[in-house]
Amino acid sequence: MRLTDDQIQVIRQLASQVAGANLCSVRVFGSRLDDAARGGDIDLMLELLKPVDNPALMAAQLSAQVSRVMHGRKVDVLLSAPNLMRLPIHDMVFNEGHLL
Repeated sequence: MRLTDDQIQVIRQLASQVAGANLCSVRVFGSRLDDAARGGDIDLMLELLKPVDNPALMAAQLSAQVSRVMHGRKVDVLLSAPNLMRLPIHDMVFNEGHLL
């Protein structure tokens, strides 16, 4: 996985701040899992225990905060919560993503 221990710690801290007590875990998926690759964005999924009132805002806030810390790197954020529709990409992330 192409994230340092420090980057992982910062991502987890930012996710906790954005999601609050609702946060269950964070997974990274996509090109960041390929150690042979270079560059690329950062794909994250937040698994939330409780329903989310404003999922677009939560995803945008986390994306912006992580992007700032990662020197402008593009960050995509996917949410998984009890009140959100589960899509095939969620299944892929649960099967192939790496828990931070």
